[in-house]
Amino acid sequence: MKADPNHGATLFDKIWARHAVTQEDGKTLLYIDRVVVDDVRASQVLKNMERRGLAIRRPDLAVVVQDHSVPSFATNGVLGGSAFLDATRVAARRHGLRLFDVGEAEQGISHVVMPELGLALPGSTYVCVDSHSPTVGGAGALGLACGSTELEHVLATQTMWVRKPRQIRIRLDGELAAGLSAKDVILHVLGEVGLETARGAAIEFAGTMIDSLSVEERLTICNMAVELGARTALVAPDEVTFAWLASRRFAPQADVWRQALGAWEVLRSDDEARFDADIAIDCRGLEPQITWGTTPAQVMPITGRVPDMADASRAGVTYMGLDPGERLIGRKIDRVFIGSCTNARLSDLESAAQVLAGRKVAAGVKAVVVPGSRGVAREAEARGLRDIFLAAGFLWGEPGCSMCAGGGGETVAAGERIVSTTNRNFEGRQGTGVRTHLASPATAAAAAVRGEICDPRPFMQGG
Repeated sequence: MKADPNHGATLFDKIWARHAVTQEDGKTLLYIDRVVVDDVRASQVLKNMERRGLAIRRPDLAVVVQDHSVPSFATNGVLGGSAFLDATRVAARRHGLRLFDVGEAEQGISHVVMPELGLALPGSTYVCVDSHSPTVGGAGALGLACGSTELEHVLATQTMWVRKPRQIRIRLDGELAAGLSAKDVILHVLGEVGLETARGAAIEFAGTMIDSLSVEERLTICNMAVELGARTALVAPDEVTFAWLASRRFAPQADVWRQALGAWEVLRSDDEARFDADIAIDCRGLEPQITWGTTPAQVMPITGRVPDMADASRAGVTYMGLDPGERLIGRKIDRVFIGSCTNARLSDLESAAQVLAGRKVAAGVKAVVVPGSRGVAREAEARGLRDIFLAAGFLWGEPGCSMCAGGGGETVAAGERIVSTTNRNFEGRQGTGVRTHLASPATAAAAAVRGEICDPRPFMQGG
């Protein structure tokens, strides 16, 4: 969709226009402000560039992170040793790139660390070889995923060819009830919109519900917009965003901050801007959400029942070992995982800790929590959250992607049922035959205590 001068510009249009270098064959060459290289791709991508004789154009704007391959727990007292991690260290050092390494103060999951440090700013463009790069849209940055070959081009030129997507606005209105979180909101959106409506689109989330959310919650919303099939997602930066960014380590300071603020304050869609589609979702009366199937869109209220075969995917129901019409409440579980780029920020840990305080994980349940960054871990320790998790019987892992895609050194047996705060529940995502229910940190924590899927709201009310 092109911006119509007679109808104003969208937020996406404005960021796009600021970064457009040239156009050719229906694509736009966009300037990229920040490039992130993860540990899975770093070594091979940088080797390929060497083989092709390509130099990194702006090494000062590229960051290498250790996240996907980081083990959640030390082995024989040693943490951070693996072929991927070691190769990443060598490659980053050889190319003079800033590395957020295991154990260092700034290390963590890329999409957690970059906003947290003030390295993904409103109106900026952000590229990473990871599908959840749009997470940073919660802070007003335009996040784009790319392939490994594309990443070589980005590193060599500081630009990327992109076909401008159609645009969709999703308005979320209503007040979020006590005990609910952004994860419940975006799961509900997935259930309402499905997997195809926003395929390949740029989504702008707006409405009174979005306005009421913290930046960390907005990051969760944009993170799971990817599960809608979106190319990217944005929330317009506002006073909440600016206040949150003001304390970030690498955010602009003094006069530069005031100049940046002036540029950020106009980053919103014009009143007369038009979208290819406008979707309104009323979130009043929203209940905690949980998935029953094998896509994030196969979701229902915690008090609901698995849809019957006329409405459900037979394969998903069969894989999950469920029956149509069954309630999930009361279903026994084997594991709980709290973490990932979706729900491993401080506010997520606080929500889970509120449920866990003074309680214990049920016998037979293995519960793991992995902070999204070293910064989150430090703050959680300072606030006593780590102690609450440990006292309850959770294992406290090292910052990284961990069990999101069945990694982190954890092995889950086929047929085990896990309540997870991650973003995907595809067949085999967390291990062959593993049955994953996506939910909020509060719902996951409540399930850990009960040893079964349950409504977290009584726990949040002191029940």
